[in-house]
Parts: sequence; C-alpha cells; structure tokens
Amino acid sequence: MNQPLHLPLAQSAIDRDYLLRELPDLYEILWQNQHTRILPIFRGRVLLNGQALKLIQPTDLREPKLLAYLGKSTEPSSSEPTDTPLVLAVLDEQEAMLLEPDEANWHVLRRSGLGLSNRDAGMYAQALALANWHETHLFCSRCGGATEVIKGGWARRCLNDGKEIYPRTDPAVIVSVIDDQDRILLGSQGVWEENRWSVLAGYVEPGESLNATVEREMFEEAGVRVTDIQYLGSQGWPFPYSLMLAFTARVRGDQKHEADGIEIAKLRWFSREEIAAEKDAILFPGKLTIARAIIEHWYGAPLEVASQ
Repeated sequence: MNQPLHLPLAQSAIDRDYLLRELPDLYEILWQNQHTRILPIFRGRVLLNGQALKLIQPTDLREPKLLAYLGKSTEPSSSEPTDTPLVLAVLDEQEAMLLEPDEANWHVLRRSGLGLSNRDAGMYAQALALANWHETHLFCSRCGGATEVIKGGWARRCLNDGKEIYPRTDPAVIVSVIDDQDRILLGSQGVWEENRWSVLAGYVEPGESLNATVEREMFEEAGVRVTDIQYLGSQGWPFPYSLMLAFTARVRGDQKHEADGIEIAKLRWFSREEIAAEKDAILFPGKLTIARAIIEHWYGAPLEVASQ
C-alpha cells in the first residue's frame, strides 16, 4: 500500500508557454517553425504511430475546425527535438478522411493500455479536454450569442457583448473503500458489460470540500460511512474535461452496503485472493484510468488479465 500510484495521464513533458498565446500573429510564428507539429483530433479520436500519437505538419492541414496552441515539448523524441511547438487541430469529417480515410485507424484511448510517453500522455489529456470544452461552448452563457476563439485556443469571446469564457475543469473524487478485512468495495453500473467492476466515484458539488465529497458520495452510492480518508493522487480525464482526485477510505465495523440503484446497480467486497482467482473473468478499468491504478495500488501488483 506504500507504493506510489502510477497515473499515466498525470504525466507531462510540455511547457504550456502561456505568454505566446497572447500574440495576435501566433500561428504565423508557429507555421514558420519547421519543427512545429500538430495533433489531429476527429470526433474525440486520434491517430497512432505504434505506441505514440501520430503528429502531422502544418502543410498537411487544409481547413481545421479549431486550432489551439498546446505549448512546447520539454523532452526530445526520436523524431523531434526539445522545444517542439505542439498544436491541436480539431477536424471535421471531410478533413479527417482526407488525412486518414480508414475510420478504424482513428482511436479512442479511453480503455486502452497504450504505453504513451510522458509528453504524449500529457498532450492527449490536454488536447482532448480542450477540444471537448470548445465543442460545448460555442455560445455565450449570458446572452446566447455566438463566440469566437481567442488567446491561441485558450478562451472564447462573445461576439455580442465581449464576455470572455475560459476552459472549465470538473473535479471528481474516485475512492477505494477498504473494510476491516482489507477487502475492496467495487461497484458495477447497469449499462456495463456483465462482470465489469470498478471503484466508486462522483463529482464535487458547489461549496463542498474534497473530504466531504468522499463521505457523501460513498454514502449515496453504497450506503456506507467512511473514515480515515487519504489522498492518493490525481490526473486529468478528458471525457469530457474532468479532474479525477484519488482517495482511499475505510469502512469500520460490519456496515451493510446497498447500491443506490441509479448510478450503481450492484456492489461486492473483493479480497485479494478472490481477485487473483477471478481476474481473467473480471473486466477491470483500462490501463489509462485512475480507477485501474487505485485497484492495483490496493492489490499490490499489476493486474495482468486477458481482457479489459
């Protein structure tokens, strides 16, 4: 239990270079740099080059729906130097099919075990969260007017009243609940496949502390009162633009658990021995998820299983 959490999407090797976003000729500067590389995203999906994100050059673009400057790489790759400028390009279907006509080659990495580098992991989480935010903030929340992209893709401005809108992040807690027998409580949602299990999670509500969220969510979803709450780590989760904050907590005594029947359909306590015996039948969260890291943190070893 003392080993640190390995959180793939918590890694980063990008200097977000926020001052450059302010320049009105930002993209003229970037396009003049021969090292500038672009991450194309189509319907939340990306292209891969082996176990790396596939990046393209500015000359490969025609008319992207959205551009956003992500920053500069802080570590070299096999094909690009340190300080490589990185740009997000959100593509429509026509542009995406010109770039890669086989839709099977556009990947959603939500449940993938892909071994992304620190730079690619950070870039993926940053770019997809930003793309999702833009998609849902095309109009002003105050007057309903259309908005335009400003500040290198890091803000939008209402064309009617000039209001500036900035990217949002939704904080959520995700918790390993442990009992006096050192078992872990896992839940399953009704829409999931049979035998898919994960730890419990929920969004932070307005004015609420993180510890209070842990206590409330565990009671609402599982009917248990937790104590000994400990913070484990955090990572961005760009589905659509969340920040997942990991905790572990204890259930003391013989408390009866009860699934809420809304978000959680069933609950079960698992011992390490039961996990070991059933791991090839259980569908665990994907290797990019913080849920998988939390379960492995309790289990004490990677879960090498046949399916995800």
